[in-house]
Amino acid sequence: MADDMLKSTNLPQNPERATLEGRNKFMGFWFFLGGETVLFASLFGTYLALRNSNAEGPAANEIFGLELVFIMTIVLLTSSLTSVYAMYHMKNNDPKKMQLWLGITVVLGLIFLGLEIFEFYEYVHHYEFGYTTSAFSSAFYTLVGFHGGHVAFGLVWIISLMVRNAKRGINLYNAPKFYIASLYWHFIDVVWVFIFTVVYLMGKVG
Repeated sequence: MADDMLKSTNLPQNPERATLEGRNKFMGFWFFLGGETVLFASLFGTYLALRNSNAEGPAANEIFGLELVFIMTIVLLTSSLTSVYAMYHMKNNDPKKMQLWLGITVVLGLIFLGLEIFEFYEYVHHYEFGYTTSAFSSAFYTLVGFHGGHVAFGLVWIISLMVRNAKRGINLYNAPKFYIASLYWHFIDVVWVFIFTVVYLMGKVG
């Protein structure tokens, strides 16, 4: 009912922050993001402290292959770009194109998750690099897996919004929800850039 009341064919330039509720959601999201940043910072710190504690298991430079990780990075960064296109069409009140670009974002996110699962499978079955192999492996799987869980959550979030609002168009009620989900997706991409640098690049060369 609230959606119908707020529906408009002439949306303001920034519909995601045009109402008090939208601005409150936006502010609340930044508080949430602060907590997420602290969590990831703790995981990065733990990983850096344990990355050389490989016991009898393989070291990072023995198992990491940058080719697959580079493809994963390109896929995830491209998904961030497609979410930008989606928000552009949202602000221009074009729900069909917004849904299209969000759909592409979801597909790219699923590809990324599939590649990550394949990567973990290769480590476990080809290198016997399991979660309990060493302190290094535990720190690695916790950090990268925690990020993968966030990707999965982001995909469920975006898909839920797409399905729920498929026939409702864009209005002042759902625009903040789409926008915040897009910001969350950008946050996930930024974290992956740090993972790519700290975990894989440093692991390969160090």
